[in-house]
Amino acid sequence: MLRIISLNLNGIRSAQKKGVFDWLPGQNADILCVQELKAQAADMSPEMLAPPGYHGCFHYAEKKGYSGVGIYSRQAPERIIEGLGIDEIDAEGRYLEAQFGKLSVISLYLPSGSSGEHRQAAKFAFMAQFLPRLAELRQSGREIVLCGDWNIAHREIDLKNWKSNQKNSGFLPEERAWLTKVLDELGWVDVYRRLYPEATGEAYTWWSNRGQAWANNVGWRIDYQIATPGFAASVRQASVYKEQRFSDHAPLVIDYDGSL
Repeated sequence: MLRIISLNLNGIRSAQKKGVFDWLPGQNADILCVQELKAQAADMSPEMLAPPGYHGCFHYAEKKGYSGVGIYSRQAPERIIEGLGIDEIDAEGRYLEAQFGKLSVISLYLPSGSSGEHRQAAKFAFMAQFLPRLAELRQSGREIVLCGDWNIAHREIDLKNWKSNQKNSGFLPEERAWLTKVLDELGWVDVYRRLYPEATGEAYTWWSNRGQAWANNVGWRIDYQIATPGFAASVRQASVYKEQRFSDHAPLVIDYDGSL
């Protein structure tokens, strides 16, 4: 069995204080993909860089206390690709690929557009530039899984209050159509939905810190593992871990047949 977990940390230092590295050893994870480090290399403690039993690799944002992605793996990757080679995207630390044989595991963090029009424009620009890369990856002949915070709820069942969010970033028609294109036209597979096509509340991975969103499970499903069909077909089980909270996101835990 191969267990892959994806988690937006909303700050690795904050998540460490909330016990994420105490939690990790008991999860039997082969790979943990993390997003939103909000840290640079100088901020990282030895535990953050390499928790016991894991190799760590990271793509930091240039801006301090912002974005950044990482991958922890029991087995050292054979190759690491840091960034997409697109300056304005790579400056924000949003893409990290680790290769293990014929499998690529990617930690991905799409921009959020919720802080204003300029960030929504940056999100649309990312989407436009990333789509051809997704097509290239899909045609590469490799098995690939993209783990991370996509900042898009795809369908009405992917968030509690879909009616009132149709004009809000994360559930805009253009964003949803883009994700449909990724899945239906490029042929990527939303692994959680492959197993649980109609799951609602138990599928949410993010809750606003406003009001009583967590207590009332007013959530969004915006964290995904999206894979090539061959790899997606090996899925055994999937769940969202909610027993402890390390950030405003919850870990998405998916087990696949096979090993690294």
